[in-house]
Amino acid sequence: MPFVDTPLTAAMRRAVQDAWGRPVDGEPMRLYGGEESAAYRAGDIVVRVGPASRTNAEAEWCHGIAAHAAAGLPEAVAPLRARDGTTVVRVEGRPVSVWSHVAGEWPDADEPQMRTQGARLLARLHRALASHRPPPRPVPSFLETGLYGEPPHDVPALADPELDRWLAGFHRRRRVRHPLHADFYTGNTLARDGRLVAVLDWDEAFVGAPELEVASAALEWADEHGDAPDERRRFIADYHDAGGTAGEMDDETVVQLIRHRLRREGAYFEHARRRGAVHDEDDLDYHERRVKTFFALRP
Repeated sequence: MPFVDTPLTAAMRRAVQDAWGRPVDGEPMRLYGGEESAAYRAGDIVVRVGPASRTNAEAEWCHGIAAHAAAGLPEAVAPLRARDGTTVVRVEGRPVSVWSHVAGEWPDADEPQMRTQGARLLARLHRALASHRPPPRPVPSFLETGLYGEPPHDVPALADPELDRWLAGFHRRRRVRHPLHADFYTGNTLARDGRLVAVLDWDEAFVGAPELEVASAALEWADEHGDAPDERRRFIADYHDAGGTAGEMDDETVVQLIRHRLRREGAYFEHARRRGAVHDEDDLDYHERRVKTFFALRP
């Protein structure tokens, strides 16, 4: 997916100085990544500029999940509070937040030991969040559409009534719910000296069944296109061995939850295209492969 080119404006710099008492001097460095938000490093802080569509209430809710996780998980990076106790200011119609900079780089999920670390980190993250009972999310997460069996109408090409029925039945049987990061992939973590040191970007957080996040993470860390089931199973086994909160997951459970994730990913791709996003050949190829995976994994 293309990254946004949202600038860090002079008004945003002044807002950071006024609200957090942190100067943004020189030429902040645009950090790599960001399909919706742009992040800029300025010394030991990172200034994050979100999309105009994200309300302050939604951002604050997600930041609250990060703060709770950080209280029990050193790798969880939470936003810094402004002088008035909030974590977001609105500047030029966009939510702006400030975070501590963590040195590191995206981990290589092709390294088995790094995949194991990812699974264990996810298990510890879930344990840190299991007792948290936040108020209702102000705005439903994009990933929640269709999650409980209602047919998602924003992606007609991926309609699947059998998947809808399976999802409804799964959530009737599995009652455990707690906050999830909901976008736990290598691009939202950092590694340094061979060790995972940070979990970033909490914008998609919501309350749901932990099995959904385990399946999605297994896809991203071990089985990107559905052709490495043994690595996927190993990731899930490592998660369970580390004491994660998700229940046992047979192959059907895993692939159906992955397919829900892939269907929402497809919907997001089309949503971005309608908003004017320009996808290059690599983006289009990746999207097509993921759509094929959605169909190929059908039980």
